[in-house]
Amino acid sequence: MDPVSVLLSVVVCIFLFKFFYGGEKESQNFPPGPKPLPLIGNLHMINMKKPHLTFMELAEKYGPVFSVHLGANKAVVLCGTDAVKDALINYADEFSGRPKTPLFEQTFKGNGIVFADGENWKVMRRFTISTLRDFGMGKKTIEDRIIEESCCLVETFKSHKGKPFDNTMILNAAVANIIVHILLKHRFEYQDPTLLKLIKGVNENVRNGARPIVMLYNAFPSIIQWIPGTHKRILANTQNFFNILKEIFIEHRDQLDVNDQRDLIDTFLVKQQEEKSSSTKFFHDENLKVLIGNLFAAGMETTSTTLRWGILLMMKYPEIQKKVQDEIDRVMGSAEPRLEHRKQMPYTDAVVHEIQRFANLVPNGLPHATTTDVTFRGYFIPKGTQVIPLLTSVLRDKAYFKKPEEFYPEHFLDSKGNFLKNEAFLPFSAGKRTCAGETLAKMELFLFFTKLLQNFTFQPPPGVEVQLTRGVSLTSIPLDHKICALSRS
Repeated sequence: MDPVSVLLSVVVCIFLFKFFYGGEKESQNFPPGPKPLPLIGNLHMINMKKPHLTFMELAEKYGPVFSVHLGANKAVVLCGTDAVKDALINYADEFSGRPKTPLFEQTFKGNGIVFADGENWKVMRRFTISTLRDFGMGKKTIEDRIIEESCCLVETFKSHKGKPFDNTMILNAAVANIIVHILLKHRFEYQDPTLLKLIKGVNENVRNGARPIVMLYNAFPSIIQWIPGTHKRILANTQNFFNILKEIFIEHRDQLDVNDQRDLIDTFLVKQQEEKSSSTKFFHDENLKVLIGNLFAAGMETTSTTLRWGILLMMKYPEIQKKVQDEIDRVMGSAEPRLEHRKQMPYTDAVVHEIQRFANLVPNGLPHATTTDVTFRGYFIPKGTQVIPLLTSVLRDKAYFKKPEEFYPEHFLDSKGNFLKNEAFLPFSAGKRTCAGETLAKMELFLFFTKLLQNFTFQPPPGVEVQLTRGVSLTSIPLDHKICALSRS
């Protein structure tokens, strides 16, 4: 019996007396939405593996601001560029919270940066952004590091001698090494057992996080906690992941030199010492453990998955790949790619942007919550309400993109072939919760992508048709596939 059936059976048996949906009366001005069923709310009508598809359909009926009931929990969905930007930018403070989602609460306990809230989040975010900048984000030092890593990546691709291979773990490892350099000033070999354990733990959790039972757990934690399933695997994986990270920073603490801070962990540990006399404590070990985990996972998974989409799309559209290579040959030749080349390469820049738009990495967006009662676009939304800024509705907005469902680099080019910014390009979200590593990710995507296209022509294995279908995952991953990297030299 599948988890959905088990849940429904239990709910019906235990809560039959609540046949009519009880609880507080809804404000007349609360955003409209489909009528909820007793207890399960609207869960019966949501595509639990890809909820963004259901939300896009509901927006057609209820408009850009509507509500859904996830079990007994009410959520507001923002759909379309105008509504999402209005909320996250014009009402930045009011929509800057994080909801207390049971699985994430149990996993992170309010620590770190991604799922933290309130003052702890503000302190960790300020620390993270300033420290990332101190250790090279947006500067030549980290650019040099990315270039060095891209050379290692090229050699690894070359070792396959044009024969089919899966590039997932290789790209994961290469991108992970950039954030690892900032976190602990270290570089892992691609087959290092510690690195592989960390990557596999993240990848498995990202895939398991999209399983229907996880949505059910977040709606009914007191019931689902007794049912075996992937939600338990996520918790076990996360604990193993944190145990590895804790060993790393304990070793760092033993080697700490206050006058020679080598990386983000050192800087955190120095702050920890400075805080000892303070009554408030933010720089404690639990925060460090979760923060490192957040930065490693976010810094590795999204960028490497975007690069995988990039290679897959170049295999699908060889004529676009050829135009990128022609521009690379004309502007940089055999010289190392540099960020300074980007302004001279409008077509390549447009292709990189379109890869991000088409990949649509976080289709639901990370959940927000209102920090206070707020009236938004005529609707009253109470404090603490979960808000879903539907990024897929922004990156696929027909009002801003001529061919939203297609891969079309001309979305970012004007009639003369110059690079053109687009207001609906929000892959990193917007407002106060925008991705802290956005600058670093943009550097990595341009430098890794141009280095790979400078050195290889990508093709699918003989007789294989390229599929652009998305797998089931918290991020939009391509289905498992193999690539052929044919050397251009």
